[in-house]
Parts: sequence; structure tokens; C-alpha cells
Amino acid sequence: MTTFTFHNAAGAPVAARPILAQVEKTLGFVPNLLAGLAESPCALKAYLLLTDLLDESSLNPAERHIAALAASQENRCDYCVPFHSHMALSVAGLDDATVEAARAGRELPDARLDALAAFTRTLVQQRGWAGDDDIAALLAAGYSRANALDVVLAISLKTLSNYSNRIMRTPLDEAFAAEAWTS
Repeated sequence: MTTFTFHNAAGAPVAARPILAQVEKTLGFVPNLLAGLAESPCALKAYLLLTDLLDESSLNPAERHIAALAASQENRCDYCVPFHSHMALSVAGLDDATVEAARAGRELPDARLDALAAFTRTLVQQRGWAGDDDIAALLAAGYSRANALDVVLAISLKTLSNYSNRIMRTPLDEAFAAEAWTS
């Protein structure tokens, strides 16, 4: 079995060292996903850049985490589902029922967020081939065309992290253990 190294700032490839040092300074630790991505400084930079761009997008924090949860649940990512569950609860202020429904791929209690989750799941399942009815349902729920494109951005970010976590077999950080999930 191929194993990947989960780097710290001192032992990472040179180009990744200052990035991991900054992450550790900001968060107090280096999440295992970032420690693994450090093997490829470009992948690490891409993940962080896409994260920053998604944070600047037309989606609010709750919507970003619902899109990320829906994509990660569809991709069966045992690392990202707990991470975004934690973030949805602690940062975005979503309630337990909404997060649990998103984790299970079920209908969300909030109709607007449910439309976003359904659209995200459709895009992942259909590899981007959303039908006119799918787009119309998202727009009818009060989302914009910019929101639809920002869901694609969220899926792009989650594809990078979900696939990377799969091949690296990223262990879940203790910080997210309370939200552990298996596909």
C-alpha cells in the first residue's frame, strides 16, 4: 500500500513550509488534509486559493458549507464530511437537524438550503450536466446564476480535497472527531 506523509512546517517540502507555518499560526494546528497536500506545494496552494475565492463568492457561510457537505457526502469523503459538519455548526451557525440531513443526503428542513444541496448533488452525480429543470429549481429558490457558478467553484474545491483525501487516506483530526462520519 502506498503511504503519504503528513508534513509539519519544519519537514515539508521547502515551498510548503511557510504556508504550513502560517496555517499553524492561524489555526493553532495544521489540519491533516493540509499536512498531506503539502507533499505537492502547488496542490496545497490551489486548495488554499480556492478556499479564499469561495469565501469571497456570492454564497454565504451557511450556503458554502451546505454545498461542501453535499459534494463531500456524494463523493463519500470521510474527512470532509466531518470537517464541514464542524464548520457548519460552529462557524456558519447551522442547526443539528440541517447538518444531519446534509450528512445523510436527505431533504434539508430549510427549503432554500435544500434546493442548494439538491443542485450540488445533481451536479456531482451528473458530472456537471444539470438540466434546465435543475437550474430553474435553484433560481426559483431565490438563488442567482452567480450562485450556480459558485456552487461549481465549491464542487471544484471539494473535488480537490475529496479525491486527495481518498488517495492519501487522510486521518481525521481530533478537532473534528465529534462529527466523525463514514460512507
